[in-house]
Amino acid sequence: MAIRKADGSTAVDWQAVGQRTAPPHPVPSALTPLLPGGLRRGSTVSVSGSVSLLLALLGAASAAGAWCALVGFPRVSAEAAREYGIDLARLALVPAPGEGWTTAVGALLDSLEIVAVRPPRGRGLPPGDVRRLAARARGKDAVLVPFVPEAAAWPGADVRLHSSGGTWTGIGAGTGRLRARQVEVTAGGRGQAARPSSATLWLPADGGGIEPATPLADVIDIAG
Repeated sequence: MAIRKADGSTAVDWQAVGQRTAPPHPVPSALTPLLPGGLRRGSTVSVSGSVSLLLALLGAASAAGAWCALVGFPRVSAEAAREYGIDLARLALVPAPGEGWTTAVGALLDSLEIVAVRPPRGRGLPPGDVRRLAARARGKDAVLVPFVPEAAAWPGADVRLHSSGGTWTGIGAGTGRLRARQVEVTAGGRGQAARPSSATLWLPADGGGIEPATPLADVIDIAG
């Protein structure tokens, strides 16, 4: 059913009211099997097990023009973010929001497209705050990305990404250098993400970034 103008064109299509028209944010190709629909606007996507996974998740969206924020990550450097494709010109860093943590995150969700947060250590957030932040993200078409210690530590997340393992390669018989780390990333959640999936990835890959865990090319180091 639609309300039409005098010339017959549609003024309001009631079937489309409430539907999101903006496309999802892109994700790196290595994460596409886990997030085939990209980063859906208005959703909450929790990440656990690896800060590198969180940065990689934001990289493609940032490179495509999304404004992002990192809240409560005192040890994440701008250089590390840039290695995963994050555009520093569109990145807000709030390493220590203090007692007003929830207020700061809510304000950022009002104005930015993707807000990655590390909840205050030593105390969990009240369930009401978790629900309000998720509602704020939905209402503003933002993406809330909590970094949590365990896969199920953020109640009600639409998607949960978890990284485990972490086998480095590159060191031979006392020579060489660390080149890449192989991890297992699993995805679960609710709705379209209810069916669990997993992928073996290089994180970081040889040369940086994130890639599927195909065999690395042999490298011969010549000294002298």
